[in-house]
Amino acid sequence: MSLNLRIILSATLVLITFITLTAVTLDRAFIDSTESALRDKLTSQLYALMAAAEVDDEGLLMPSNELDALLGLPSSGVYAFVTDQTGQALWQSSSALGAKPPQPATLEGGEKKFKKIKTENNAYYTFAYGVDWSTGTKATSLTFNITTDLKSFDKQIIEYRTTLWSWLVAMALLLLVSQMIILRWGLSPLRKVGAELSLIESGERKKIQDAYPLEIERLTSNINILLEQEREQKTRYRNALGDLAHSLKTPLAVLQSGLSKTADDSAQEQITRMNSIVEYQLQRAATAGAANIGKSIDVKLLVDRMLESLYKVYRDKNITVDLAIDTALVFKGDEGDLMEVLGNLLDNAFKWADKSVEIKSVKTDKGIRIAVNDDGPGIARDRIDELLQRGVRADQTTPGHGIGLSIVKNIVQAYHGSIEINKSQSGGAQVVVTL
Repeated sequence: MSLNLRIILSATLVLITFITLTAVTLDRAFIDSTESALRDKLTSQLYALMAAAEVDDEGLLMPSNELDALLGLPSSGVYAFVTDQTGQALWQSSSALGAKPPQPATLEGGEKKFKKIKTENNAYYTFAYGVDWSTGTKATSLTFNITTDLKSFDKQIIEYRTTLWSWLVAMALLLLVSQMIILRWGLSPLRKVGAELSLIESGERKKIQDAYPLEIERLTSNINILLEQEREQKTRYRNALGDLAHSLKTPLAVLQSGLSKTADDSAQEQITRMNSIVEYQLQRAATAGAANIGKSIDVKLLVDRMLESLYKVYRDKNITVDLAIDTALVFKGDEGDLMEVLGNLLDNAFKWADKSVEIKSVKTDKGIRIAVNDDGPGIARDRIDELLQRGVRADQTTPGHGIGLSIVKNIVQAYHGSIEINKSQSGGAQVVVTL
C-alpha cells in the first residue's frame, strides 16, 4: 500500500469518526433544544388556559372561544383538557372532537408533569398541572392538560437531520479533496525521487541529480554515496583480478616460448593449463553479476547479432536455427555477461549440431530462461557435472580450452540463477540457463 493511500485512508477514517460524533452531538443538542422550546410553548398555553378559567359554586367555567386557534380546530394535533380529582373530564377543547388523544392525567395540587406518551398510532408530548382551586369555603381539585402530537416535531427533526448531514458530508468531501491536493503537493518530492531511481535502475542516470527538501535531502545524498561506492568497489575488484591475470599471462607466455625449444611435454601441458586458468580468471573479473540497476538489454537483438557471426564461422555446416524469443524480452544486467553466456552456448550448439539448433527464451518469475537445443551427439548424463568444471572438454580433438561451460556456470551463479544440461528431443544436448 502506497504512503499516499495510507495517509488518505487514515485521514478518511478519522474524518468519518469525527463527523459522526459531531452529527450525533448536534442532533442530540437540537432535539433537547426543540423539546425545551416545545415545553415552554405548552407551558405558556397551559398558563393562558388557567388564566381564562373561572370556578364558582356551580363549577368550572371556560370561555366559549379557545385562546389558541389550534385548540378550536378539530383534530389539529393540539388538545386541552381539564379534569377533576376523579379523572373525569370537566372540559375539553374543540380540537379533541373526532380525535383519539391519550387520556388526560390527574395530579395533586401544585404537581407538574411533562412526559412523552406513545399510543398505537402516534406519539405525544403532554404537560399537566394540578391546581387546588378555592372559592369561598369550597376547594376544587383540578388538573389542566395540554397535549400535542409529534408529527410537526418529528418533521422538524427530519428536516434538521437532512440539512445537517448534507452539510457535513459536503464539508467532509471538501476536506478530503483539499487533503488529497495538499498530500499530492507535499509528497511530490518522494514521487520525484522514485522517478529518478527508476531512471538509475534503467541505466539512464548514474545518480540522483535534482534538489530536494531538507527532510529527504540526506536520504538522496546517502543513496548517491552508496551508488558511487558500489561502482568504485566493483571497478577496483574487477581491475585487481584483471591486473593479476594479465601479470601472470605475460611470464607464462615467456615460459611457454622458452620451453618450446626443449620439447618438454609435461611442462608444456602445465603451462597450457595455467593459461586456461588465467583466461578463466580474466572472464571472472569481467563478470558484473546480478544487479537491478543497469541498462535493459534486448535479448532477441543480441541473439540476432551473435547468429550473424556464427553463420559466417560455421557456413560450411548450413545450420538451420529455430528462434523463439519474445521481442519485448529484456535482461537487467551487464551486456558482456549475457554475451558471454549466449556466445558459449550458441558456439557449442553450432559446433556439435548436425543440421539444426533451437533457441528459446521466455520471462519467468525468477528472471529470464534461455534454452539452447542441438541435434548433435548429446552429452552423457554421467559427464554433465564433469563438463561444468574448468578445463574439461567433451572431445579432446576439438579445439578449445574447456572453460566455456564453466564460465557460463560462473556467470549464472553470479546472477543467482541455475544451469541444467539435458537431452534434447532430437537426441542432442539441451542447455537451459536461468538468469
